[in-house]
Amino acid sequence: MRLVGKTAIVTGGGSGIGRATAIRFAEEGASVVVADVDSNAGEETLSLIEVLGGRAIFVKTDVSESGQMKNLIHVTTNTFGTLNIMFNNAGISNSEVRSVDLAEEEWDRVIDINLKGVFLGIKYSIPELVKAGGGAIINTSSLLGLKGQKYVSAYNASKAGVVVLTQNAALEYGKYNIRVNAIAPGVIDTKIIDLWKQNERKWPIISRANALGRIGTPNEVANAVLFLASDEASFITGATLSVDGGGLTF
Repeated sequence: MRLVGKTAIVTGGGSGIGRATAIRFAEEGASVVVADVDSNAGEETLSLIEVLGGRAIFVKTDVSESGQMKNLIHVTTNTFGTLNIMFNNAGISNSEVRSVDLAEEEWDRVIDINLKGVFLGIKYSIPELVKAGGGAIINTSSLLGLKGQKYVSAYNASKAGVVVLTQNAALEYGKYNIRVNAIAPGVIDTKIIDLWKQNERKWPIISRANALGRIGTPNEVANAVLFLASDEASFITGATLSVDGGGLTF
C-alpha cells in the first residue's frame, strides 16, 4: 500500500471526486480526514471508509472561512499527530449566464470557495507539512481552468487561478520537500453536471466532447490524485495533470 503511515485531508470529501479520493487514500493505508460543509454527506463518506476497515474522521468545514480551515488542520494534527497530504478539492459551479448578468455575490462565493479555499488550505497546511519533513498538496482545478467556456466566468477564473497558485506554492516550498500539484478534471460524473444531463440538446454533445468520447468517473480522477500524493510522483511539482479524456485537445 502506498500511503501507509500517512495522514491526508480531503476537502469536499462528502461526494464525487472528494469521496472517491478519500476512499482510495484509506484503501492505500492513509488515515483520512474528510472535510465537507455537508455533514450528512461527510458522515456517509466516513462510514464507507470505516466499512472497509479504514481509519478516518469527519470535520465539518467551510473552506472559505479561515477559522474553520485553521480548526480543520488543528483537529487533524491533534487526532493523528501529523499531516502529510492536503487535497484541496472543495468547489462549486456558477449559474450559466453571460458575465455581465452574473450577480456580484455569486462571483464572490465561487471565488471564495474555489480559489480562496485552496489558498487557505495551502496557507494552513504548509507549516504542518514542514514539521513533517515534507509532503504533498494537490489542488483541484478543471479543464475549464485551462480554457475558456461561455457562461461560466467565475468558475473559469477561479479554476485558472488554482493553476498558477499551485505553481507559486511549488516554487516557494520545494526546498522543504513539499510538492504542490493540481489536477484538471474534464466532465466527470458528479453532482456538478446534473443540470447538463437534463439538457436533451446539449448533453449528447457535452458527454462525448473529448478524445475518448465519454465522461469520466470520480474513481478515475481519484487514481490520478493518489499518484500525485504518493512517492511515485516524487519528482513532480508545479504541474497540472489533465484528467479529461483528452478534452483539452478536442
